[in-house]
Amino acid sequence: MRTLGNILWHIPFLGFLNAITVWLLGLLLTVTVVAAPIGLGLMELGKFLFWPFGQTMVSKADMNLEQNLVWKSYSTIVMVLYFPIGLILAVVAIFQIVGLFISILGIPVALVVAKSLSTFLNPVNKICVHSAVASEMERRKAIDGANLK
Repeated sequence: MRTLGNILWHIPFLGFLNAITVWLLGLLLTVTVVAAPIGLGLMELGKFLFWPFGQTMVSKADMNLEQNLVWKSYSTIVMVLYFPIGLILAVVAIFQIVGLFISILGIPVALVVAKSLSTFLNPVNKICVHSAVASEMERRKAIDGANLK
């Protein structure tokens, strides 16, 4: 089913163009060094958009990945400055989702855009992982939450 969803994403809806555009924008922002945290997040989003069914975007904090304190602080500052742009991109994505839900064939594509909505709003410190990894993370969080009670 994931393969069929990815074929629908790429062939009639040209999802690969969206993925290439987002990845190249991320590469451009990473090269500028000043906007590197945003660029790295957009490159991860581009990677997600190349194979959206079967992948998920998660926060590095959820993965318990260690980060340099200076880089984390700088990323937070850049994220605050990026927020108005991210808000505009998120609103555009919401209009795209509504437009895609009009046709039955567009519903899977709308779900892809909906999954990437939070990353458009805040791409900083997000990574693309397989869906199985994300579900395992959620399972472990649920177990930890149950153990606290």
